[in-house]
Amino acid sequence: MGKYAHLYVDAAKLTLGLGLAGIIFSLIIGLACSLIQYYKIPVLKRVVSVYIELSRNTPLLVQLFFLYFGLPKIGVMISSEGCAVIGLSFLGGSYMAEAFRSGLEAIEKSQMESGLAIGLSHAQVMQHVIFPQALSISVPALCANVIFLIKETSVFSAVALADLMYVAKDLIGLYYQTDEALLMLVIAYLILLLPISLAAAWLERRLRYAGFGN
Repeated sequence: MGKYAHLYVDAAKLTLGLGLAGIIFSLIIGLACSLIQYYKIPVLKRVVSVYIELSRNTPLLVQLFFLYFGLPKIGVMISSEGCAVIGLSFLGGSYMAEAFRSGLEAIEKSQMESGLAIGLSHAQVMQHVIFPQALSISVPALCANVIFLIKETSVFSAVALADLMYVAKDLIGLYYQTDEALLMLVIAYLILLLPISLAAAWLERRLRYAGFGN
C-alpha cells in the first residue's frame, strides 16, 4: 500500500482539480438558471426547465459517453479533461439551479416590493436584500451538491482519465490485491470529502447563529 500510495495522491489531485472546475461552472450555471426561473423570462424559462429535467434524469456516465464517444462522430473532438468538466458542470448546474431557486422562492415577495418602494432598483434589491438571504437558505443544499459532485467524479475513469477509481481498478487488475486497493480508495475519498463535510457543517451552524436561514 505504501509503495503505490503516490499513485492515489496524483489521482486525487486530478480528481479534485476537475471536480472543483466542474463545481465552479455548476454554480455559475445554477445561479443563471435560477434567476431566469425567478424572473420568469418567457422563452428562457422553458429552455431552463428542459435543461434541468434532461440533466437530472440522465446519469453522468451517459453524458460523458455522449461527449467522449458520440460527438466525435460529427467531428467535435473534446479532450478527456474537457469532457469531465463539461459533463460535471452540465449535471451539477441543474442541481445548483434547484438549490438557488428554493432559496429565492423562500424569500417573501413583499421584500422586493419594499425595496422598490424606498427607491432601490430591481438589481439593488436583488443584490443587497434578496440574494444574501436566499444564499444563506441555500447553503445546506449547495454543500450537499458539492459533496455529491465530487463523488460523481468516480466515473471519470470511463473516459480514460487516471482518477482515483481508475488507479484502484488498474492496481486490482495488475496485482489482484483487491482489499488493499479498495481500502486506499476509500481512504482517498474520505480525505477529500471529510474536510468539505466538516466545513459545510460549520458554515451551516454559523449561519443559524447569525439568524439566517431560519
